[in-house]
Amino acid sequence: MAALIECWLETGRTHQIRVHMTHAGHSLVGDPTYGGKRKLSAKSLSPAAIAAVQAFPRQALHAAVLGFIHPVTGAAMRFEAPLPDDMAELISVLQQPVEK
Repeated sequence: MAALIECWLETGRTHQIRVHMTHAGHSLVGDPTYGGKRKLSAKSLSPAAIAAVQAFPRQALHAAVLGFIHPVTGAAMRFEAPLPDDMAELISVLQQPVEK
């Protein structure tokens, strides 16, 4: 099974997400350090989804919004980025129903 989650970080470090999610038993797709080599279940994922997860070339993380206080001006800075195409495709494949 796969899940799309949203995390809010205090420090902005991807390591924080990776370690906490793995500790909870939910490693990230494409994480070479903490992702492990879990066998993907054909009962919960379609063959296309299993292939997409196995072929995903990077950690399935996306920083949609980044913000901080500028160290010189003190101004609040906020940056937003759309979901990358590769992650949108992965999510689309993972959302397809499993044929039984």
